[in-house]
Amino acid sequence: MTTNDSATPAIRQTKGGVQSVERAFGLLECIANSQGSATLSHIAADVNLPLPTIHRLLGTLLGLGIVRQLPGRGYALGPGLVRLGNLAGAQLGAIARPYLRTLVEELGESANVATLDGDMVVYVDQVASERQMRMFTEVGRRTHMHDTGVGKAILAELDPEQVRHIVSTAGMPTPTEHSIATIEDLEAELDRIRERGYSIDEQEQELGVRCFAMSVPDAPSPLAISVSGPISRVDEDFAQRAIPLLRSAAEQISADMRRGA
Repeated sequence: MTTNDSATPAIRQTKGGVQSVERAFGLLECIANSQGSATLSHIAADVNLPLPTIHRLLGTLLGLGIVRQLPGRGYALGPGLVRLGNLAGAQLGAIARPYLRTLVEELGESANVATLDGDMVVYVDQVASERQMRMFTEVGRRTHMHDTGVGKAILAELDPEQVRHIVSTAGMPTPTEHSIATIEDLEAELDRIRERGYSIDEQEQELGVRCFAMSVPDAPSPLAISVSGPISRVDEDFAQRAIPLLRSAAEQISADMRRGA
């Protein structure tokens, strides 16, 4: 391991950023990307920092409750992040909610917003249709990315290496016969999403349910919105109406986030 503090390629650096803050977040990202826990040796190999620096940063994060130490001397994300995560999710939902309501009013089906959460996607807000059928989507639910409209919309915005890392870590379960089962099929699907500008969950998460989704451009963290409902109503005619409305909502959410930044 190098002992040169300036050589930290695994940690993203921002222009004018505070180095210790960037390094602390690098440790948190390392733990998060390791399914929520990591050994000291794994962290050291991933972030490429001197061990004394890692010990010092982990000690501070432990004291704040942001990280906790496991019995086997590994490290996991701590309870101090729960409140921050809940607040961040609520704020994202508050920004998107007016536009979700408009989608429901215009289309008559449920609208959702979701964000990347480690190697999964989590729903942070939903406006349900008055004629809502029971579906798996609910606020706070974490699910795989390869078989959901919002998940695939987010994956299509990531680089191929990150997509492969997410899929290899989370796996590719197939809840229905329509679910994507291989990385090759997923990559082909992501190419189609990039070409047309939106994703479709074609009964891949739940039989009888179709979903159209679109990523929010220039969001501070990967974000996507969707509309979903039974295949009997969410058909090709529905798509012709929904796609322009989804695009407009995504652009307006993006603009609101930039104004609030």
